[in-house]
Amino acid sequence: MGGVEADGRVQEVRDRYAAAARAASGGAVAERVGRGSGGCCEPDAPREFGAGLYEGGVEGLPEQAVLASLGCGNPTAVAELREGERVLDLGSGGGIDVLLSARRVGPTGFAYGVDMTPEMLELARANAEQAGATNVEFLAGRIEEVPLPDASVDVVISNCVINLSVDKPAVLREMYRVLAPGGRIGISDVVAEGRLTPEDRARLGDFAGCLSGALSRGEYLDGLRAEGFAEVEVRFTHEVRPGLHGAVVRAVKPAPDPD
Repeated sequence: MGGVEADGRVQEVRDRYAAAARAASGGAVAERVGRGSGGCCEPDAPREFGAGLYEGGVEGLPEQAVLASLGCGNPTAVAELREGERVLDLGSGGGIDVLLSARRVGPTGFAYGVDMTPEMLELARANAEQAGATNVEFLAGRIEEVPLPDASVDVVISNCVINLSVDKPAVLREMYRVLAPGGRIGISDVVAEGRLTPEDRARLGDFAGCLSGALSRGEYLDGLRAEGFAEVEVRFTHEVRPGLHGAVVRAVKPAPDPD
């Protein structure tokens, strides 16, 4: 993807999610931003995207965090978080998955969120303050260049964001870099069937709508293995468009051989 095209798509994503943050801050459901776009923000598919996929697990969270949810799964459950772990959420949006992670890892753990949209960062920080969450931090940055040191987290999660990246190999590389040896990823994302070409995916929806930028299952598996991940799994969970699925993505960064 050329630089100008990539920059345009980054701005398209930033504008879409800035609008979603403003809608949530005003008490509107973020799913309704971009109505008719054929993507994540489509309001007529509550079981495909958004807070409905948490199945009642959001009680007690600030309303604006729930309203801003635009994901395609529940990565905090996918990752099977444990007390005391350090968690990083790529593309943390309004903060719903960071706040849920902070609950799961408890006071001895910590949850980071990285997002490139100032409006989402402002909303997430306000939600964390309202929730009284002290073991969280929201960082401004791109998921292709995470502002954390090497081997600094135990788990990386993400919710329907990697498909929005214009440089997915960089994202996979950054996940591997920031994970401590033995660490793991637990991701929800939109993933294409192998039969769909990039042109097929483009016809199913726009880039900022989480559809045309989706990797195929094979591309995901190959990309993760190329970075050194083991125990790689990409499992479809529900169809969002013909040939495109919400999916669970898991993998482990191998620990050194003790010998």
